[in-house]
Amino acid sequence: MLFDFDGTLADSAPDLAAALNAMRAARRLDDLPLDTLRPYASSGARGLLRVGFGLTPDVPVYAQMRQEFLARYDERICAETRLFPGVAELLARLGRPWGIVTNKALRLTQRLVAALRLQPHCVVGGDSTPHLKPHPAPLLLAAEHLNLSSNGIAYVGDDLRDIQAARAAGMRAIAVEWGYHGPGGSPHGWQADVVLKNPLDLMEHL
Repeated sequence: MLFDFDGTLADSAPDLAAALNAMRAARRLDDLPLDTLRPYASSGARGLLRVGFGLTPDVPVYAQMRQEFLARYDERICAETRLFPGVAELLARLGRPWGIVTNKALRLTQRLVAALRLQPHCVVGGDSTPHLKPHPAPLLLAAEHLNLSSNGIAYVGDDLRDIQAARAAGMRAIAVEWGYHGPGGSPHGWQADVVLKNPLDLMEHL
């Protein structure tokens, strides 16, 4: 069993939004509301810099702004981040090896995993392979770590690219109604095998 992290296991949007708003404050710009930023949280620096400053990776200043964002996020990475309701209970009842596959940098993910006292059997970050989701490489690496065939694994995520990555890796694709969803719209339109309303609903589909 594999899970996305931001928006699936943990609500990290408050800390990500705080990092962006700290950048805006330094430039004498007003804070953006959390509700405005939340849908972009799964896209990390790329999504938040786009909504916060209109920046895309092809802009020369983007790399510098991204480094500043990551530094500010690093300062308060788990100040308000919490597991979504029901996630701790789900993981306690899962009864099988599980892992995390995220586009977040591995060092940041590992700090959050420790802070939240999670005990996954593997963690694959956005820099663990040359490719990010929706490419299947991160999910296939996690399958290797778990010593499982990809067709025997389900991947749970809150973003369209999670479902696309699961499909490309030959895994069962499970979407969640909670989380951020990003520009992909409703998870009911992603052609996932299952859409979960609550974390514990997963137990019915194992």
